[in-house]
Amino acid sequence: MEFTHIDERGNARMVDVSEKRDTLREASAAGCIFMSRECFEKLAEGIVQKGDVLGTARIAGIMGAKRTSDLIPLCHILNLTKLSVDFELLPEECAVRAVCTAGTTGKTGVEMEALTGVNIALLTVYDMCKAIDKSMEIGRIRLLRKSGGKSGDYVNPAGGNTAK
Repeated sequence: MEFTHIDERGNARMVDVSEKRDTLREASAAGCIFMSRECFEKLAEGIVQKGDVLGTARIAGIMGAKRTSDLIPLCHILNLTKLSVDFELLPEECAVRAVCTAGTTGKTGVEMEALTGVNIALLTVYDMCKAIDKSMEIGRIRLLRKSGGKSGDYVNPAGGNTAK
């Protein structure tokens, strides 16, 4: 297997995508934050003292995805044309599931942007709820699907199910 981010001397490098053609690219990633029953109920009822947790986390996830190239050293700066963060409450697990979808027309994919958006959204939920529950756990983060580019489409074999 060839590592594209390493040159012939083993040094890190940004991949040269100048010869690639622009294609429509999209990726979705998901993850969950697990919390105590008390914290989950307050979040679900919208009575967390810091305010609108999911609304704030949605904006944070979008902002984080836009800044991916500032956080991941070898990521390309992308002109994102689509970003969304959606949440699903999972009462049986006392969890919130976040899904971030990113899109662009360009020479490189948006998987890292979708994954970054999910992580930042979930970290924001933690930040806003930590006064209620410091033992929250973030996990099950994964790429769900991606489309476009030379490698074509990918759908995670586990699907959208975050229970695995």
